[in-house]
Amino acid sequence: MGLLDTILGRSKPVRPDLDQLFSLPSAAITVQAGAGFTPTGTGSVCFASVEGGAFDRLQQEVQELLDADTDRGGTPVEYTKDAYGYTWLLARHTADDTASLVNDLHAVNTLLQDAGFGPQLLCSLVGFRATSDHRALALVYLYKRGTFYPFAPLPDGTERRDNALELQIRALLADDLRIEDDLARWFPVWGAPGLAGPRP
Repeated sequence: MGLLDTILGRSKPVRPDLDQLFSLPSAAITVQAGAGFTPTGTGSVCFASVEGGAFDRLQQEVQELLDADTDRGGTPVEYTKDAYGYTWLLARHTADDTASLVNDLHAVNTLLQDAGFGPQLLCSLVGFRATSDHRALALVYLYKRGTFYPFAPLPDGTERRDNALELQIRALLADDLRIEDDLARWFPVWGAPGLAGPRP
């Protein structure tokens, strides 16, 4: 950071650290042991789409890469668009294979970043469900911040969050993940693919 940036109070943006995603499998064990939430085997990557053939070809390449194991029983990835026009890629694995799920999410982020579409990446998430009452929880990775935060919608169907649970998960994962300090950046991801996951 230069002297002018210091004087004007500007800070350099945090460089994305995609390897932070590889902390998720151990964090999943902590969440299961400490809060009773188990991985659902579902996760997703959210990005802003770009018009043009290059981006379309890249999306096709990503799908072909992640669908390579479908002939051996793997589940194909799915693309969907949300109400805000963002594209979500949903990946599924068995609930006990968080590592493979994270590898897929890392691969998607890396391919988009390396192709020059890093600015379009928004977040990635891994879904969990409470073993007792099936409440949903997600650990959300903010691409541009290189940090995580928990997102816990209330199970009553309204767009309200379980703030107490989110703060509990934040404390629980303080040693496992780089948690986002700015609570204003804990954006809600209502209805995100991969959030609820399959019911047991």
